[in-house]
Amino acid sequence: MQAKVIGAGLAGVEAAYYLANQGIEVKLYEMRPKKMTDAHQTRLFAELVCSNSFRSKDPLNAVGMLKDEMRQLNSLVMEAAELYEVSAGSSLAVDRTLFSTYITGKIINHPQIEVIHQEVTEIDYNEPTIIAAGPLVSNELKTNLMKIFGAKELNFYDAVAPIISEKSINKEICYLKSRYDKGKAAYLNCPLTKEEYTEFYKALINAEVAPLKDFEIGVFEGCVPFEVLAKRGFETLLYGPLKPVGLEYNNNKPYAVVQLRQDDAIKSMYNLVGFQTNLKFSEQKRLIQMIPGLEKAEILRYGVMHKNTYFNSPNILNPTYQAKEYPNLFLAGQISGVEGYLESASSGLSAAIMLARFLTKKELIPLPKETIIGSLAHYISTPNYKFNPMNANLGLLPNLGSHRKSERRKLYRKRSDKYIKKYLNEVIYE
Repeated sequence: MQAKVIGAGLAGVEAAYYLANQGIEVKLYEMRPKKMTDAHQTRLFAELVCSNSFRSKDPLNAVGMLKDEMRQLNSLVMEAAELYEVSAGSSLAVDRTLFSTYITGKIINHPQIEVIHQEVTEIDYNEPTIIAAGPLVSNELKTNLMKIFGAKELNFYDAVAPIISEKSINKEICYLKSRYDKGKAAYLNCPLTKEEYTEFYKALINAEVAPLKDFEIGVFEGCVPFEVLAKRGFETLLYGPLKPVGLEYNNNKPYAVVQLRQDDAIKSMYNLVGFQTNLKFSEQKRLIQMIPGLEKAEILRYGVMHKNTYFNSPNILNPTYQAKEYPNLFLAGQISGVEGYLESASSGLSAAIMLARFLTKKELIPLPKETIIGSLAHYISTPNYKFNPMNANLGLLPNLGSHRKSERRKLYRKRSDKYIKKYLNEVIYE
């Protein structure tokens, strides 16, 4: 049995690894480094572009539940993330380079996987294929996919936060603490007084933005540039990335706080949490150096914006990620309409489970809606008024009725555990 996987991002590597472990010969196509994208910087598989964080480790929220479901399905991404975790308080963050290097090694050394560094511009819908080309799919392949599916493309912008050198941070001003002291103190915090924040805010809303590209403007709410957030009102950042609550230090309560999160294992780089931006590089430097403790900040990578692409999946996909009109084709990753690192990886895992069953002539049984993975698959395949990319969230799960929020979270988790175990026993290990 053979299958193709297009793209070696988070969804693609999960799909290829799962299929290969089922004894299926996989041809994994990746155009980098022969052809690079606007956002990627390395030739490594599963490169993390926007952030090094996989978000909260809380087992009772949606992304915490998603992590556990992926672990139970033997996720390669979760395996790598937990091996190369860096300190980030109550969040799971990783060393980008070590994380991607580990995954790349697992893929290229797998006897069932053949890696082909080649740009795919056309899809043969008669061959079993998982299309995990990612939101930065090449124009040629995107055009071919639109022709196959008769789909109208939808675009939105995604923004990346700057990264600075640890050596350039003034530790006499910036202090180590996690919000509400949850978990190990892991974030460097730069406190601002009201006067300092006011000056920073005025400079930010008047800063010059880099020109946008010549395509439809639309920004996924989870990736809105912080300069756009600022223009919504003076206090908007104070309830967002600069929220000071839970970050008191030495009996001092700052008016605003800029948080820095460790970006690599040796603590040589830190990214500015929530500072995804499209400002000109000179403006980024000026603004960052206005922040107390970062007056001499050395910027290792500036923030940028890039285009993401996804299709109107409810028109073309089943909850198995299988194309309605082309049973050999499966979509996975952000191009399918899920949003986020783990969501993309889980969709690749889900699509691979379905393709493996398809190749062995078994019924395609989607993961239950009571699981986070299954709820995402249900969302991207259910027609709605205006389809937008979706992160994991408890609102996607079937309602449990009227319970207090704390009790409801526990019940969601208990139900998820029950249904994922049932799926493993009755479908995966049948």
